[in-house]
Amino acid sequence: MESQIFYIAQIASIDERLDELIEDYGDLPEQIKVKESHLSEKKMIVDDTQSMLDDFKNFISKAKVTLVDLKTREEKLTQQQFQVRNNKEFDAITNEINHLKTEHEKLSDELRTSGVKIENLANILSGQTKEMEKAKVELDEVYVEVQRLAGDQNDELDRLKNLRKKLIVNLKSKFHQDYDRIRTMHSDAAVRIKKSSCSGCFSFLPAQQIVEVRNNLGTLYFCESCGRILIPEDLYIEDVI
Repeated sequence: MESQIFYIAQIASIDERLDELIEDYGDLPEQIKVKESHLSEKKMIVDDTQSMLDDFKNFISKAKVTLVDLKTREEKLTQQQFQVRNNKEFDAITNEINHLKTEHEKLSDELRTSGVKIENLANILSGQTKEMEKAKVELDEVYVEVQRLAGDQNDELDRLKNLRKKLIVNLKSKFHQDYDRIRTMHSDAAVRIKKSSCSGCFSFLPAQQIVEVRNNLGTLYFCESCGRILIPEDLYIEDVI
């Protein structure tokens, strides 16, 4: 049965390598978030413009049908003018015809205006779509880089994580908690004693403490300056990474 400090030393070695692998990703994860947000904004703009364009196209389609209907009704009423029995009926039909002509003219003007708006929106949409496609390309490039790194590292990450899990079960609960607590402050939670000093903060260690660390491998000792776990300088651990 190996000592507790032996398992701590092995876990610390594994964590050091895991940190290096994760660090290789640099700011790529943050880049992905930023570029995903950027692409989402561009897509929202394109969708809004496309929706406006569709509304205008739908209006034009319905307006053309309405114009035909107005013209048909006007022609029917014009024919009825010759069949009226009195001036009152003639005036009523004339007013209705004038109303239909006004509606027809108004709708025709809106139709012409909508045609211009559609042309402008189509040009705007084309530019917005290009910007969205550019944002997508930039995001895809980051994805490719992440996948490239992942392809090189996934096997090693999985191996080290599995090995770490096997080692953790050998640690006493209190020691495991201490190690994780220190890791929140120092990535190198456990460090070797080198030349009578803590190799984490380089503080000089009392000779008595160094002796105790070396002779009591089942107990954890901490640097009084930085709080890191101290590993005997001559403790040999097999190459786990």
